[in-house]
Amino acid sequence: MNRFPARLLVLCAGIYLHACCVFGAETIHAAICSAGRPAGKTAAGNGVAGIGFAGQLIDTVTCKADPTQSYALYIPPGTAKGPMPALYFFDPHGNGSLPVGKYKSLADAYGFILIGSNNSKNGNDWSAARGIWSVLSDDTQKRWPIDRKRIYTGGFSGGAKVAGYIAIMYPVVKGILVNGAGLPDGVAAADFDFSVTAIAGEGDMNLTELVAISKDLDHTHTRHRILFFDGKHEWAPPATMSLAFEGLQFDAMKRGLIPVSEPVIRRYLAESRKRLDEDYQSGQFIKARRECSLSISFLDGLTPEAAWFGQKAASLDGDARYQKQRQMQERLLVKEEDIKTEYARHFQQSEMPYWTATIDRLKKDATRKDAETAMHQRLLAYLSLAFYSFSSRLINSNGNREAAYFVALYKLADPANSEAWYFSALLHARSGNSQAAEDDLLKAAACGLLDKRRMRQQPEFQGLSPKLHFARIEAAMVRTGAGK
Repeated sequence: MNRFPARLLVLCAGIYLHACCVFGAETIHAAICSAGRPAGKTAAGNGVAGIGFAGQLIDTVTCKADPTQSYALYIPPGTAKGPMPALYFFDPHGNGSLPVGKYKSLADAYGFILIGSNNSKNGNDWSAARGIWSVLSDDTQKRWPIDRKRIYTGGFSGGAKVAGYIAIMYPVVKGILVNGAGLPDGVAAADFDFSVTAIAGEGDMNLTELVAISKDLDHTHTRHRILFFDGKHEWAPPATMSLAFEGLQFDAMKRGLIPVSEPVIRRYLAESRKRLDEDYQSGQFIKARRECSLSISFLDGLTPEAAWFGQKAASLDGDARYQKQRQMQERLLVKEEDIKTEYARHFQQSEMPYWTATIDRLKKDATRKDAETAMHQRLLAYLSLAFYSFSSRLINSNGNREAAYFVALYKLADPANSEAWYFSALLHARSGNSQAAEDDLLKAAACGLLDKRRMRQQPEFQGLSPKLHFARIEAAMVRTGAGK
């Protein structure tokens, strides 16, 4: 039976449940979220003499022109060689040190400066994104040895949307790495002046979006490729991101920004052929076909060997075994969309037993090792995003009773997500239950709650009786390595 008021049904009909984390759609209380900075090493706003910290991750470098802005920084050893390419990262939660720290070994291997904004986060609008980029790019390019002909942007989830938006707005960007989400909403595939590297986990609810973008780009002159990894909606593992860095290097060779390196090309050829052979011999024909497409994207125009991969791709296209796997994959994607349509009908109902059974089944199916495992992982992530979206909008509109229902589902679908427990704590605070609010904040800290300032400035957490023990919660953040 439908128990929710008409305004919620309107919300259900209008909610953005397309399988992507849209920059701005995942509003995490931007009005009350300060731009917190990770704890750790810092570089003062008056600059650092020389590059004495090359080879070290600096969590917080304060921008000279705007002390409210900061970024994480990693400069690999070898700065005496001259200016280096720079890759600017945008994390959806403003944790610049996360991707910089995760990929600093790649910076060493490929000679890149890595920069991670501590201010760009989900919930900002495009005007804020432009302001952040203006300050960030000006500060970094004046202070560090950056090759201004080789500037790239990359991001995860909502941060991927930011990376794409910056590239569209600022021609200085020569390539983008979009991990877990695609181009900004409303932007269609076109002949871009920058290269596009899409990256998706097999269990990422946005995989279908990224595949669709890649197919659309096939009909343009934009240099592009898509990388897949065994994972969910998350920053790609370094091994996958290493291929993305290689792509940027090959793009630079094609542009004449760096010399064509025959040893680099030969090394890549050997590695790619080995991967292709392993995939083919193990019967993973879709992966083998993807390897062909990737290598053509990398090498076309650099070496005649690219034609070899074209021949292999044509051979696979005519292989009945590949066609069988491809058709099965397409049927699963259709099935996935049909299931989402069924879910949408149940969002409008108060059906806790239905959702409990559905989520329990998805969790079991997501751990199986069969052809549908990744689909079930994507569906579970889809529900997490859906319940987050409902919860956020209802909380912001003070629909506390309805919000409590969706927050309960959010915790059920994604119990390791700190935001689910934060929402739960906020609702407990609104009802005056101080102890329950603190208990849930401790759970949020255990799940990786990052922003101390956000918590302390949350209006609902002020004036509770008894008072919340913020120091205790912050200590839990430190123990989990999550505190800012």
